[in-house]
Amino acid sequence: MSHTVRTACTRDCPDACQIIATVDDGKIVKLKGDPAHPITRGFLCYRTDHYLERQQYSPERLTTPLIRRNGALEPASWDEALDLVASKLAEARAQHGAESVFYYSSGGSLGMMKQLNRHFFEHFGPVTHKRGDICSGAGDAAQLADMGHEDAHDLEDLQNSQAIVLWGKNVSETGVHLIPHLKAAKARGVPVIQIDPVHNAQTLKLSDRHYAPAPGCDGFVALGVARVILDEGWAHEDAASWCDNFDEFMALAHRHTVAEWAALADLSVADVRAIAELYACHKPAALFVGWGLGRRLHGSATVRLLDALGALTGNLGVPGGGVSYYFARRGGFDTSFIRKPENAAARTFLEPMLGEELLNADPRVRVAILDTGNPVSQLPDSKSVAAGLSRVDFLVVIDPFLTDTAELAHVVLPTTTMLEEHDVVGSYGHHYVSLAQPVVAPPEGVLTDLAIYQALADRLGFGDALKGSAESWIERFLAPMAARGVTREALSKGGLRKPEAPRVVFPERRFPTPSGRFQLITDFPGAPAALDEGYPLHLLSISSYRTQASQMSAASQQEPASITLHPDAAPGHEEGSLVRLVSPIGAVTVRLRFDANQRRDVVIYAKGRWGKFGGPNSLIRARPTDAGEGAAYYDQGVRLEPVI
Repeated sequence: MSHTVRTACTRDCPDACQIIATVDDGKIVKLKGDPAHPITRGFLCYRTDHYLERQQYSPERLTTPLIRRNGALEPASWDEALDLVASKLAEARAQHGAESVFYYSSGGSLGMMKQLNRHFFEHFGPVTHKRGDICSGAGDAAQLADMGHEDAHDLEDLQNSQAIVLWGKNVSETGVHLIPHLKAAKARGVPVIQIDPVHNAQTLKLSDRHYAPAPGCDGFVALGVARVILDEGWAHEDAASWCDNFDEFMALAHRHTVAEWAALADLSVADVRAIAELYACHKPAALFVGWGLGRRLHGSATVRLLDALGALTGNLGVPGGGVSYYFARRGGFDTSFIRKPENAAARTFLEPMLGEELLNADPRVRVAILDTGNPVSQLPDSKSVAAGLSRVDFLVVIDPFLTDTAELAHVVLPTTTMLEEHDVVGSYGHHYVSLAQPVVAPPEGVLTDLAIYQALADRLGFGDALKGSAESWIERFLAPMAARGVTREALSKGGLRKPEAPRVVFPERRFPTPSGRFQLITDFPGAPAALDEGYPLHLLSISSYRTQASQMSAASQQEPASITLHPDAAPGHEEGSLVRLVSPIGAVTVRLRFDANQRRDVVIYAKGRWGKFGGPNSLIRARPTDAGEGAAYYDQGVRLEPVI
């Protein structure tokens, strides 16, 4: 008999969609967006539309623990696997100290319940853990430095906007539920522009103009725009009253003429002036900052320059304005019990440099446990990450699939999908909270992360610390919002807005900085990060609307990946032909796809492909961003070579 279950998507996406799942005879047969949810509005992205066949019912899914015996991973019972993991953890702590254990997690699930995974190690440790953020760290640091807090206007606030700027924000790939708001704005006659070195046809259907600066040169665009605004008297007359470092920022903008800034960015003076006029003279104007802008060596400083444009023009702190980078997805939840003060001194590894950190660790890592992530695929310099993890004496991976990271493990523990577990999720793309509820039971032989860590805690003597049902833990996370009606029971009927979330960030332009004022950036590098000599093309490993990070099947990666570039970037090669894509640290065989709308200096290689199948991160050197300890993915030069 058919019935429906309301649940939520907990994957690494800003939309955090509410899902209506249809179940027929115990099997999920359909997923659709909840039409009653204010953000989801009845539709899902391509990735979630195809979740059932690609993830939920994939023939590659693991349904039994695996233990490495004689060099091969073989099926084992849960008791045997858990006993082994617990004994190795206890042995490492007793013989080498808790810091000999390394815990790694990432964004495979953004559900709040995954915080309990870390909670386990706080009771066991203090263990070694990662620091930094490969996704948004540089931009997070920028907004915290500028404004003292990081959050964004409600999406509904776009009803008040007179202009919208999408700066490095490719909504058709990363945030499709912003599209209805953009369409509504355009229907009112609000101009929408996109600034991005990549030409994306779907996003450009929503835009009135597209400006394609040279890769890594968005900061020069921003400084050119600032120079125009200052020269034309378009700055808000009171901007200096809410900004520190105003004179220093003016001096920075005046280091070059508008023509010189434009030339550095490979745009025309007319382009820079048009951006400045739209943003400064069609107020209030909303600026959306793409996360990729921060994934450069100068990424944090670049985001700070975009923040500065908002402060300079008075587009901060007013309805219809804002410089929106990230919504505080954990805001409103009770997470006070997750971090213990005594763990502040624990050893950390810088996430974007994980391979090098593991290889050089002293004392070395004896046991590592990884969940909600696939670092061999997703971190720069895949080979060094794989080498570093291979150096670990005993590696445990918790994952529904045998990823390229899991293939290195000594024990693999199969876990549930988002359609089989209780969870609650905030969003980094809006202010709503949604409840995930099990749609079907997991396959026999599969446990939730909570059940796995509870079983390990029992074996290690602190089971009471993690005791409790998923529902009871969810209620604890929701406790601060419960008095305002955001309870587990209420969420079971549909997503709810966080009661304390701001409609408009920084009203009256008051900032939680030490001075109470916006902190303008005062310096910026004079040139973009240089590519290695002989590698003239910028490798852009950007998101794809078809795949969610590295959640790809091994079967789909057997053929060479396709890369997209301008025909002039591949002289002597035909479309569809195979070439070697080469960087200073590696080479992969790929298939050419031409697009004459792209810049001639970029190569677009969708992120997510596993390192063992020649993913883009096997070509990208591991380097941190200027602030925020992010990963500089987009400053990697490559070249094309014939396949020999």
